[in-house]
Amino acid sequence: MCMRRVDMDRLQELVRLHRMGTGAREVARLVSMSPNTERAYREALARENLLAGPVEELPALEELKAAVLRAMPTTTAPQNASSIEQWEPRIVELAKAGAGPTAIFDRLRLEESSFDGSFWAVRAVYRRWRKQRGVRAEDVAIAVETAAGDVAQVDFGYVGWLYDASTGRRRKAWVFVLVLGYSRRMFARIVFDQKIETWLRLHVEAFAELGGVPATIVPDNLKAAVIRAAFGVDDAASLNRSYRELARFYGCKVDPAPIYAPEKKGKVESGVKYVKRNFFVGRDNADADETRTALARWVDEIANQRVHGTTHRRPADLFVVERAALRPLPPRRYELVLWHQAQVHRDSHVAFDRRLYSVPWRLVGQRVWLRATPNDVTVYANDERVATHDRRGDSPRATLDEHLPPERAPWRHRCREFWEDRADRIAPEVGAYVRSVFDSDEVLSMLRTVQAVVTHLEKFPRERAVAACLRAQHYGSTSYGAIKNILRQGLDLQPLPSTPASEPLANPRFARPIGELIHKHQENHDELN
Repeated sequence: MCMRRVDMDRLQELVRLHRMGTGAREVARLVSMSPNTERAYREALARENLLAGPVEELPALEELKAAVLRAMPTTTAPQNASSIEQWEPRIVELAKAGAGPTAIFDRLRLEESSFDGSFWAVRAVYRRWRKQRGVRAEDVAIAVETAAGDVAQVDFGYVGWLYDASTGRRRKAWVFVLVLGYSRRMFARIVFDQKIETWLRLHVEAFAELGGVPATIVPDNLKAAVIRAAFGVDDAASLNRSYRELARFYGCKVDPAPIYAPEKKGKVESGVKYVKRNFFVGRDNADADETRTALARWVDEIANQRVHGTTHRRPADLFVVERAALRPLPPRRYELVLWHQAQVHRDSHVAFDRRLYSVPWRLVGQRVWLRATPNDVTVYANDERVATHDRRGDSPRATLDEHLPPERAPWRHRCREFWEDRADRIAPEVGAYVRSVFDSDEVLSMLRTVQAVVTHLEKFPRERAVAACLRAQHYGSTSYGAIKNILRQGLDLQPLPSTPASEPLANPRFARPIGELIHKHQENHDELN
């Protein structure tokens, strides 16, 4: 017999009616069977001696089922030969690997030139295999009930293009959604990026609006959510560190959903779909500011006031209970902390937020961690703090001389005042000499000469540096080579001559009177005319 089995409770009613003496046609009508079906079951139960007996003592469902299987064994309907019978092992192999009917069909068409089966034939084989395999433990969906204040799920959802008045152009927009697990209370905001600082700021705003903090935050897998959209998978640890800072401050835990398992955060997945399919329908290219205002009103008056399909309660009503179970907000305001991994460049600086910060020069080529707050940037190498800089400077570089090689650090300073002050610290005589070097040429910059002179003099005792400068000035020499030779040859240790090195002669031997030169010039001028 290959007809569909009748439910055992109907057969139990059939037995009860016959034991009450009801006629066969009336029984068939009362249990909604055709006369032929009623007769087949009546005869089968009669052969099992179950049709007669007291009305009050009906056979159990299990007993009826066993009797029907014995009296009416199941037979398999004749099957036509499958058109893809030879491909069944390959289909089963791909199905065991996790491929679905469509993927299996496409794979066979692509890789097997002799395959000519249809998608429906492949699907039939796939479904037969699934039925034979049975249900696995991992196929079972476990509904998770959360206590009030225990869990909040968060996620981003792409909502299309909106007009941003601040930039005067259309921009891609996302909606950030937080849903409380117990009450289904929703928080939603529109943003134009998925940067780490945006992700953290939205959490802060959500906690402030809720008036408390859930015990656990369930985001999408951190490598698949914000990171991939904004920075690339390699920066996953940056978000992890920044997120941990926020969790520590608010006293909550972060429990990312497993990768490729959106059902693990189904509440917020449903929430994002609800926002997109309800509120954002027909709002393409709308003004972003107006849309933000409308979204806030929609969340308050629609989303949180509707009767939720799972809880059968309004989120706003359940939130009254959940609000009391949330962790209290910290007494002080959260200071945004961003962690960023950077490479130390050849100039002994790392780049962050379009500014350069110096680190000890021996770290060149290594990767370090930056912990940035609105006020400062702290650099860590091998989990040890190596530098701290003010983040609010106007210069594109923040450089500390102690981070550069001692013998090369001064070369970054190019202002005259710096080198004059440095020379004065050696001795006033050295400062006077350096000023004369700067003034020795009105066109050519003497900065490099002064840098070489000062750094060279700093290596010698003060007395020798002063003597070298006085000797060079006595002879009118303003070159680095002169200072170097004086010190190398020890000339600074000798007394200076008592007369200037270049005293003008009273009656120069080869000099001609100025009047003669002027007269000669006038004669030449007349001849030319």
